[in-house]
Amino acid sequence: MSLQNQLQRITAPQIRARKGGEPIVTLTSYHTHTTRIIDPYVDCILVGDSLGMVMHGMETTVPVTLDMMILQGLAVMRGSEHALVIVDMPFGSYEESPQQAFRNAVRILKETGCGAIKLEGGERMAETIRFLTGRGVPVMAHIGLTPQSIMALGSFKAQGRDEADWAPIEKDAQLVSEAGAFAVVIEAVAEPLAAKITMDVPIPTIGIGASPVCDGQVLVLEDMLGLSERVPKFVKRFGSLGDHIRSAVQGYVDAVRDRSFPAPENTYGMRKK
Repeated sequence: MSLQNQLQRITAPQIRARKGGEPIVTLTSYHTHTTRIIDPYVDCILVGDSLGMVMHGMETTVPVTLDMMILQGLAVMRGSEHALVIVDMPFGSYEESPQQAFRNAVRILKETGCGAIKLEGGERMAETIRFLTGRGVPVMAHIGLTPQSIMALGSFKAQGRDEADWAPIEKDAQLVSEAGAFAVVIEAVAEPLAAKITMDVPIPTIGIGASPVCDGQVLVLEDMLGLSERVPKFVKRFGSLGDHIRSAVQGYVDAVRDRSFPAPENTYGMRKK
């Protein structure tokens, strides 16, 4: 990829500067072909560790490895020219120490060419975020429901639905901002709390099951296209590709079985002498 192409990409500082401006549009992608479709339209593409569930049928994101994230990050970078590509750091690749996080973040940046990494956690990860950003690693933070902590949380449940629970989540947002994160994902957080955090922190908030007041939104591509059988409450299906695929496959099956496919236009004849 040429330096000119790299400079044409949206960058983490440009996303940071969008606070309070035009909403930031983010979608996940794990494949080159889907990336080529969405890249001209979105501001950010997140190579989420949700690929463990979406691509591999895992029950949670916990088993996802660093090598899996790098492999799919490469695939997405091959299909993208415009959007800021952000790659998730998977569970176990950054929690041990800031030094561990830096080594693995550098692997992701070097081996994929992406523009930023994302990690989960607020107060407990503030020191690590400061360590990374101080050494040139652009970091998107992630607070509220943090799926990598599902074994400790016990279930995928919304956060902050009682006002008595707000303070720790608000503190998380403030601390990741002060540590140097260029943006923060707020997942499955009660709408009034997400709106308040958006008003209080100086960095863009990217909502997923949060508030329309957030500075941007993110969804899993397969969820919003109607490819996922079960989706959380906060997902709106903007398409029904699952139905289209089933219809297309049925058409193919019927054509093969009645021998109408391949037709003459789909086969090769002999060369004329």
